[in-house]
Amino acid sequence: MKRLVRHARVLVTDGARAMVLRNEGDVAQPDLKTVRAYAQDNPSSHDQGSERPGRTNASTGQISAMESTDWHQIAEDKFVETIAADMDRDLKAGEFETLIVVAPPVALGVYRKVVSDAVAKVTMAELHKDLTKHSAADIAKLVAKALEEG
Repeated sequence: MKRLVRHARVLVTDGARAMVLRNEGDVAQPDLKTVRAYAQDNPSSHDQGSERPGRTNASTGQISAMESTDWHQIAEDKFVETIAADMDRDLKAGEFETLIVVAPPVALGVYRKVVSDAVAKVTMAELHKDLTKHSAADIAKLVAKALEEG
């Protein structure tokens, strides 16, 4: 059974907000304290890019619109990449030995692609949840419960 051990780091992120927390309590009484918080202003794609999508000519003479660029998703992916790089830097600095990652599925998928092997190795659990708008106390309870359930 996995548990929220003392000094475990908990990363709670989505594509626009993130909190890095540390368990200052113990397994029986987790007490998450904020180490760092992130936020980015990421307007919707149509507010970020005003150009019409390009066109392509097929060999049959048919003209088709190309898929438009999703600037919003690109910004979210870069945000998650920044978080992953910071986790790698913190691990190398000896700031944590155990990590739990909490993120919605899309953000977690991006995170998995870009996280270093060293950070992936110390990652004890990944929870597919969006808890970025929850308090540290609520996150501690929800993470502890999810770890106990397996």
